[in-house]
Amino acid sequence: MSQGSPGDWAPLYPTPGPPAPPNPFVHELHLSRLQRVKFCLLGALLAPIRVLLAFIVLFLLWPFAWLQVAGLTEEQLQEPITGWRKTVCHNGVLGLSRLLFFLLGFLRIRVRGQRASRLQAPVLVAAPHSTFFDPIVLLPCDLPKVVSRAENLSVPVIGALLRFNQAILVSRHDPASRRRVVEEVRRRATSGGKWPQVLFFPEGTCSNKKALLKFKPGAFIAGVPVQPVLIRYPNSLDTTSWAWRGPGVLKVLWLTASQPCSIVDVEFLPVYRPSPEESRDPTLYANNVQRVMAQLSPGCVDTEAEPGRSRMISQEEFARQLQLSDPQMVAGAFSYFQQDARGLVDFRDVALALAALDGGRSLEELTRLAFELFAEEKEKQAEEKEKQAEGPGRLLYKDGFSTILHLLLGSPHPAARTLHAELCQAGARQGLSLCEFQDFSVHHPLHGKLFGTYLRPSQTPNASSPDSVPALANGAVQAPKQKGD
Repeated sequence: MSQGSPGDWAPLYPTPGPPAPPNPFVHELHLSRLQRVKFCLLGALLAPIRVLLAFIVLFLLWPFAWLQVAGLTEEQLQEPITGWRKTVCHNGVLGLSRLLFFLLGFLRIRVRGQRASRLQAPVLVAAPHSTFFDPIVLLPCDLPKVVSRAENLSVPVIGALLRFNQAILVSRHDPASRRRVVEEVRRRATSGGKWPQVLFFPEGTCSNKKALLKFKPGAFIAGVPVQPVLIRYPNSLDTTSWAWRGPGVLKVLWLTASQPCSIVDVEFLPVYRPSPEESRDPTLYANNVQRVMAQLSPGCVDTEAEPGRSRMISQEEFARQLQLSDPQMVAGAFSYFQQDARGLVDFRDVALALAALDGGRSLEELTRLAFELFAEEKEKQAEEKEKQAEGPGRLLYKDGFSTILHLLLGSPHPAARTLHAELCQAGARQGLSLCEFQDFSVHHPLHGKLFGTYLRPSQTPNASSPDSVPALANGAVQAPKQKGD
């Protein structure tokens, strides 16, 4: 991992459409006076404690990392480690790593989609690569093997963690090193599930998340299926980006540790299986995977809406969030959603409607997203009655329930509210829990069939063809293919 430097990059927005994004290697952090005061206070109180505790945990990782490889020869390290070393040390490093990021302020890691098995996808490719915090993606991936510079072996603690990881090392000063790395990646990727997955950041450097940089072919040389992984930091202020021109490592660390809470979204996309042409041409393979990830990366709206609370947006912001430029198309899409007296729509409605068009989401994922968007904190009376049974939590009340059914199935609001009252009659509360809502969406005599057929995720197109990307997928509005791609 290295800080971004100028090079080839691919814009996320094809033409015609919005103007090209700014230079992806430049990140400017603009703070208002109030934000500066907040960061000064939190930076003086919160950041030093967090950073100190994080460094303590970092050094506690060293014994576990050392124990896994202690006494093993180089020949033994050429095979995956098993037995008690794997069990004890792997779980220890995994738990302490999560604690490390938690102490730095990453209180939530939200995982979407499902990670493929090592047989289905021996290689994981993660993007956009925007910060030295991106190794947090290793946690939901169960600590896959990585590719790193050989020079990092001499860094205290980091070197021990690389040996623990059995990382694939590349030396920038040895021309033969790249060939050995290619052979090692191919050997592990074609081991039939013997080796854990290998994780690549195919951009090779950091950017400001405004564009995906050109993918390097190293992750695609083996010609095996890969699983793309999107990394997002849906926070109100971007303190994590570490680009070629922008805040340095110490300032990024201090600002992020000064945030009360930082959120990371890790989304596993469907496995990309290469065509015969892509298997023979790693550069073509890399370009096509990059194009798919670029089209799914911008404008993802379901991470913008705040769960349980409406965020009203205008038609102009609607167009900006969805990357739409045609006025007629914007007006038509905007009119689909219910507007208030000021002509604004609830951004949660947009998020759920686009997610329903996502061919990669299962019914369980879609209903969970709907619940997260529209569920509210339990009413005080209901909460007192349920403390012993379920404990505190959130419930889906009649307004949120009727909005979901109206958006997903076209059900009239009065009928949906009546149905909600019937579902709640069995209990003393006025809302549905997540389990009850998902049980309703699967087993209700009528609506269960509607959810299971009308909202069944569409067949994902063959990802090997760049022309087959769906018009709407994963909450991202897809623009026409750029001329010359």
